[in-house]
Amino acid sequence: MAMPREDLDDPEYAAFAWGRYRRILKYMALVSLLTVCLAELVLWWSLGTLDWVTASATFLGIFSTMMLAAALMGLMFLSSGSGHDARVEDRLKGEIDID
Repeated sequence: MAMPREDLDDPEYAAFAWGRYRRILKYMALVSLLTVCLAELVLWWSLGTLDWVTASATFLGIFSTMMLAAALMGLMFLSSGSGHDARVEDRLKGEIDID
């Protein structure tokens, strides 16, 4: 009995892997929103009432940074977990002398 291929060329596995990736991003969006709320509360506690520019810049800066990091890390794990990293051909193997 052959083992199923676990890579993104298989439509069933691709649907599963991308669904898992989207689920992770949804959880990270929730964590990012909670982090932004905490940061806004700390700023409000230490500075008093925040100008809307300060509050929105804080929100966008923290939220977008965390979501970008989550998206890139998720893609890295998706690539590794789906076997794409193992299929990469190193054309320079044996050509580079590392000393």
